[in-house]
Amino acid sequence: MKVLVASREGLHPFDATGVAGPLQLAGHAVGTIAPHGRELWAAVDGSELWHAIEEKWGRVADLPGLRIASVAATDADVFVGSSEARLFRVAGDRLEPVAAFDRAEGRSTWHTPWGGPPETRSMSEWDDDLYVNVHVGGIQRTDDRGEHWTPTIDIDADVHQVATAEGLVLAACAGGLAVSEDRGTTWALRADGLEARYSRAVSVCGDTVLVSASNGPRGGRSAVYRGALANGGFERCRDGLPEWFEDNIDSSCLDALPDGSFAAFGTSDGQLFGSRDAGLSWSELASGVAGIRRVLVVP
Repeated sequence: MKVLVASREGLHPFDATGVAGPLQLAGHAVGTIAPHGRELWAAVDGSELWHAIEEKWGRVADLPGLRIASVAATDADVFVGSSEARLFRVAGDRLEPVAAFDRAEGRSTWHTPWGGPPETRSMSEWDDDLYVNVHVGGIQRTDDRGEHWTPTIDIDADVHQVATAEGLVLAACAGGLAVSEDRGTTWALRADGLEARYSRAVSVCGDTVLVSASNGPRGGRSAVYRGALANGGFERCRDGLPEWFEDNIDSSCLDALPDGSFAAFGTSDGQLFGSRDAGLSWSELASGVAGIRRVLVVP
């Protein structure tokens, strides 16, 4: 088992006790990473897509003028989301625009609260479904490799990360955790027990769901919470953690193994925490990791 931490200095590997392995992609800013079996895909230096097999990295393609924000590898495709709410598919040594996504229903209403262009912020897949989260533009679903798209949650939910497990679709939103049991057709908001509701990250750890939440975009009373995956409220994770974090525990900086055996999260000031009991207790694995942008736990 490894915890991979993408940062502005490269990709840091740690074991479950916090022992660091050799830095990968040294000198490069790594924005996000996505697994595909024993392979890895990474956004590097903003606009470059890199690929690794057995830690041997090679540059695949780039997106001039855009920034890669998310990557998802399905059985059939590797999708790349970017700034300006674009979506691409890896086609050999190039990135091919997903034309149907550019025509997705409601696209003209996508926005950001500060007036800049939206981005394709996160993605998750379950069986044939791929869920693509636009910030701010809700979540789009496709079940035919991107040929057709269906809008799901209301864009005003302000989704920051989408995840899937056991047929559920989970969305960390401005008002808590939104959950759908019918592929995104209807949603229920779970917020009981969240002392601050503004949720930025979500991950499934066995039969537990982990969520980060704070007062708002600038953080404040930021914490990780745990709850039953199926339903119910949340409790704040306390054992081994500070009372509060000042800054947000950001989207994609909280991750867990699906079997529930390990979870980890990183903070904006470079701390990395791990848990062997689905968030009941935590220990610090590392500190001083500059510019954490993604935490990925791999078997």
